[in-house]
Amino acid sequence: MYIPMLPASVASWWANIQKEFYDNLISGDRYKMIFRGLGVTLEVALISSLLGALLGCLVALMRLSKNKVLRGISGVYVDVIRGTPLLVQLLIIYHVILSSVTNQVLIAIIAFSINSGAYVSEVVRGGILAVDKGQTEAGRSLGLSAVSTMLLIVMPQAIKVIIPSLFNEFIALLKETSIVGYIGLMDLTKAGDFIRSRTFSAFFPYITVALIYLAIVTTLSRLFGIVERRLRQGDLR
Repeated sequence: MYIPMLPASVASWWANIQKEFYDNLISGDRYKMIFRGLGVTLEVALISSLLGALLGCLVALMRLSKNKVLRGISGVYVDVIRGTPLLVQLLIIYHVILSSVTNQVLIAIIAFSINSGAYVSEVVRGGILAVDKGQTEAGRSLGLSAVSTMLLIVMPQAIKVIIPSLFNEFIALLKETSIVGYIGLMDLTKAGDFIRSRTFSAFFPYITVALIYLAIVTTLSRLFGIVERRLRQGDLR
């Protein structure tokens, strides 16, 4: 059986690709650095999103409160956080507020939680306001307290409005964690940059990082889409 030979130029190109792949990802177990960086990225994103959701719910309730002081404090917090770049917030927390703390992962989690909380608060507030006021009035007429009405009647309905936006916020937060390298944290993006600085080749390190982010975001988007469809089906029953 005749097997055609590759042209010399193509063979040379393929050999160079193989060498680049080996030098950037295999040699020195550099792929392990990528996986360790991925672990840091996921850790910061997951914990920050959970803390940000809790903080966002608290701030949303403060903004909806009849207490002017609580509304004022929460309003200033949301305006300041949403009005300044996340990178600047991270650097201020690292170099100014928590300059004595040596745990960069903790600092990153705090910074991203505070930032996420401001955006989540607006999502939650919008979801609560989307529930008809008659629902609140019905709960109070049944003798429920304001807190019980919120937890048992309003929030279950608001959650269906809130969840899609919370999913989007988590995906955005996951991608935003790529800036933690500014405080010396070896996340996924920083790992790719570190490999580039050692091999002086940018293609494989950065393309690998981009493909990993793409795979994670695509997978999460599809999973979140399934959850949203099931929620909509529940509304139709």
